[in-house]
Amino acid sequence: MVYWKRNLIILWIGCFFASASYSMVIPFLPLFLTQIGVHRHLELWSGAIFSSAFLAGAISSPYWGMLADKYGRKPMIIRAGVFLSLIYILTAFVTNLYELLTLRIMQGLLTGFIPGAIALIGTNTPDKKVGYALAMISTATASGGILGPLLGGGLADLLSNRWAFASAGILILFPTILVIFCVKEVNFTPNKSKGSVLNDIKVSITNQSFMLVLFLTLITTCSLMIIEPVLPIYIAQLNVASQNTAFLTGLVYSLPGMASILFGPYFGKLADKIGFQKTLIIGLFGGGLGSILQIAFRDIVGFSIIRFVYGIFFCAVFPALNGLIVKSTSEEFRGRAFGLNQTANQLGSMIGPLLGGVMGGFFPMYSVFLMTGFLLLVAMGMMHWSKERNKANAFNK
Repeated sequence: MVYWKRNLIILWIGCFFASASYSMVIPFLPLFLTQIGVHRHLELWSGAIFSSAFLAGAISSPYWGMLADKYGRKPMIIRAGVFLSLIYILTAFVTNLYELLTLRIMQGLLTGFIPGAIALIGTNTPDKKVGYALAMISTATASGGILGPLLGGGLADLLSNRWAFASAGILILFPTILVIFCVKEVNFTPNKSKGSVLNDIKVSITNQSFMLVLFLTLITTCSLMIIEPVLPIYIAQLNVASQNTAFLTGLVYSLPGMASILFGPYFGKLADKIGFQKTLIIGLFGGGLGSILQIAFRDIVGFSIIRFVYGIFFCAVFPALNGLIVKSTSEEFRGRAFGLNQTANQLGSMIGPLLGGVMGGFFPMYSVFLMTGFLLLVAMGMMHWSKERNKANAFNK
């Protein structure tokens, strides 16, 4: 088998398990807090526990990217997998809030399995197949994100949340072992220069194409996470007459992920044909319009349909952004580029829920859908303006 195809299969499995192990336990953190004795200011501590890993990850990602360019992307994937497994297993034994907070910070500082896998795929896949490969990795994370809560919730009900954490740790160890023995990193030239994160930022600033991708990643992730604090509540309000509110809420919540599994490979192939820029514009436009149109449906069926349609288009966005990173940066800077992109992603993941919570608290709940749609359409406009302004830029080389 051609090495890049084997890499794609193994890293698809790895990203699936990494996403599943994450979603097995993270949605249940508030419940776990009550089990270890946190009853006062639960919402505050839940937010702190949730966002601490994003903040730590935003700080550490550029350093791991720098090391990836020096020692290889494969060692960084293995490092992240081992630490993630260890942290999940240790979380199963925590006895108080501060131990949990410490482990969440360590998770942000030390992990990064999926960004490492994306960087390796982007560097070790033929140019004509990069779009397809990155889209397949996106379907892996979407699939894991759908299965994880079901598996985590089932284990928590049958055994306990502690068993769910321990199981997540064991789960991520399996693909890490596969990466050690089966993934082959061929296209890698070590960066021998003495690097620094500050210097990497300076280099990035001179690359306008790459800086645009970082900004679009921040905006897009923020728009996605704005809805997170209020979406389950909004779905429950649309579904007040049902006796299966929890099940239907989870089902509607996962519809964009299901759309990503079905349509992600199509957009990947489309990107290989028409380019990442055009594919990104299509995804942002469809995602932005789909977000706004969700307001028009006041019944659970119509809302579910438009959520699925939104997911069809939005699944094109992140693989296209990752593809633009590959196109706009040199191979020796690729690891640092994905590290900086992960920082933008983590910052968006922090800002989004805070903004969504404030808007949901002070404005009508539908305002979060308007804001999400507005941000995605702004991002589309920026991409279109950049494409028209300089059609011979780094993206088109």
